[in-house]
Amino acid sequence: MAEQAAQRFRALPSVDRLLKHSRCAALLARYNHDYVTQKCREALDQVRAEIRQAQPSSGDLHEDAILGRVETRIAAESRPGHVRVVNATGTILHTNLGRALLPQAAIDAMIAVAGDPINLEYDLAAGKRGRREETLQSLLVELTGAEAATVVNNNAAAVLLGLNTLAEGREVIVSRGELIEIGGAFRIPEIMAKSGAILREVGSTNRTHPADYENAVNEKTALLLKVHTSNYKVVGFTAEVKLEQLVAIGKQHNVPVMEDLGSGALIDLSKYGLPKEPLVAERIQAGADVVTFSGDKILGGPQAGLMVGKKSLIARMNKNHMQRALRCGKLTLAALEATLRLYRQAPEITHVIPTLRAFTRPLEEIRALGETALPRLQTALGSDFRLKLENSTAQIGSGALPTEKLPTVVIAVEHAKLSADAVAKKFRGANPPILGRVNEDRFLLDLRTIFDPQELVPNFGGVESS
Repeated sequence: MAEQAAQRFRALPSVDRLLKHSRCAALLARYNHDYVTQKCREALDQVRAEIRQAQPSSGDLHEDAILGRVETRIAAESRPGHVRVVNATGTILHTNLGRALLPQAAIDAMIAVAGDPINLEYDLAAGKRGRREETLQSLLVELTGAEAATVVNNNAAAVLLGLNTLAEGREVIVSRGELIEIGGAFRIPEIMAKSGAILREVGSTNRTHPADYENAVNEKTALLLKVHTSNYKVVGFTAEVKLEQLVAIGKQHNVPVMEDLGSGALIDLSKYGLPKEPLVAERIQAGADVVTFSGDKILGGPQAGLMVGKKSLIARMNKNHMQRALRCGKLTLAALEATLRLYRQAPEITHVIPTLRAFTRPLEEIRALGETALPRLQTALGSDFRLKLENSTAQIGSGALPTEKLPTVVIAVEHAKLSADAVAKKFRGANPPILGRVNEDRFLLDLRTIFDPQELVPNFGGVESS
């Protein structure tokens, strides 16, 4: 046995022989020499380990077989870590799946600036350095009625920048009922601590009154903070201080008011049968000195934190050195500008923003898509699967309208032998992966976010065609 292993070790080709093999030429043309060399060494090490365990056949020692292993390794390492998936979960703004889908105009704008130099911070008219947020400021001022605006990389960053700029080393008064936690266990108190501001809680979890703020204001107070509870609801015996009341208190004591709107809305969703979310323009009109909100939630654009408000306060934020650490790159700025321009110019915004389109789709349209998709899916899956079209409910997701359920249609998928979890795993193994949800031991494909019925037909083998 030992002699047989020794013969196999001697039969192995050297790394140099593998690199000179004609089959390796294609790899060396596509990948650098050091990388291919390392993959050859790893493949040979794997074969040696198998020889020690008496695993491989003599055919595994041939150069073609070993180079096949090299190609497999390189192919696996060349696949991107982030891949396209089909979102049939019933959560429209799914944080784990990238939240809002960009409108085509935003995608086109990113492509247009990706491969060439652009006037990111260059004033073409003046021939000197400019501000990268200049165009965005103009659009945000028009859309919200604010005096000025700026942009950072997400809303948590916007809150951090606002607190650090306006209240570092001083107190910020906020209701206990608004000390929210967002995804990933990030909490307002922790963000405030990192900003250098001092938290001053008032009221109780379920009830806060204007007098609570009045009694807490002192010479150390720098800011009154209101946080929109967009990711949960407190119901029952509750009371909150309205923004208008908080603004009046702020003016009386010469203390600015900042509101974290979280998701933030630029249009009235109640026109489409959804609960009315506070509009950014309304909050500015109500007197908020600064309003922060997300770009990739209800707005339907890229991940960004938008800040609008008084010109003097926004100017202070733009001068804060922290702003540079939190700023957006050119791809985000291009996508956000294109998205905001749609809000300014598009004849029907719900037709061009995918998020809003998913929110407002008629149930009849969703059902019609399901009736088209079901027989195609049945043919692809075979007779062991039982499929049924059913009414259900979807959700907005990502901390927006937390209690609101949207009517939807689902395809319930059951198998004669497989559990719902096993069926879900099988669909996740498709190319691209198809993600649904498991409910009452059934796998459900929610159709509210599906616009092409062919997306639900799984490809269980091969590489996804372009």
